[in-house]
Amino acid sequence: MYMQALLESEFIESQRILQDFIQQKHIFATLESVVHCMLKSIQQGNTIITCGNGGSMTDAMHLAEELSGKFRKPRKALPAVAISDPSFMSCVANDYGYEYVFARFIESMGKPGDVLVAFTTSGNSKNIVLALQQAKQQNMKTIVLTGNTGGQAKHHADYTICVPHVGYADRIQEIHIKIIHTLIHAIEQNLL
Repeated sequence: MYMQALLESEFIESQRILQDFIQQKHIFATLESVVHCMLKSIQQGNTIITCGNGGSMTDAMHLAEELSGKFRKPRKALPAVAISDPSFMSCVANDYGYEYVFARFIESMGKPGDVLVAFTTSGNSKNIVLALQQAKQQNMKTIVLTGNTGGQAKHHADYTICVPHVGYADRIQEIHIKIIHTLIHAIEQNLL
């Protein structure tokens, strides 16, 4: 009986965190603005660049592959890439420090009109903050998906989507996945 109660409590907590996210004032206006920002970039021939650490890197990769591959319906491939090449990342980490792995990629590949979508559950990952700063220097639009109160990253992004949860990162990432799927669905619907 204890195991069933433990399992049920996990779903109940996730449900509560999703409800807290939904009840944020202006969250759906922010999500709509993010969709328009990404659509404009894609329609102008620019690229969506994504990044994150650990589980957030897999979220960044998920967003990029769903855009460049396929989500729900057949459509033209969309220009999106995750910063996830291990040889590039280990080179930069070795030569400059891990805090520069994303900023160096953006410095080398980012163009005005591109969009950086960064993931950080704490909002305080130094390499994410530096990536957002670099993207702004290169006239890119910046979006951060974060948690807690948004951390330092929220001060360096055009758009902040924050899951207002202080606690384990996995709960924030669960909502990030829902946000990813919702954004892609909205982009596909607009393009089709």
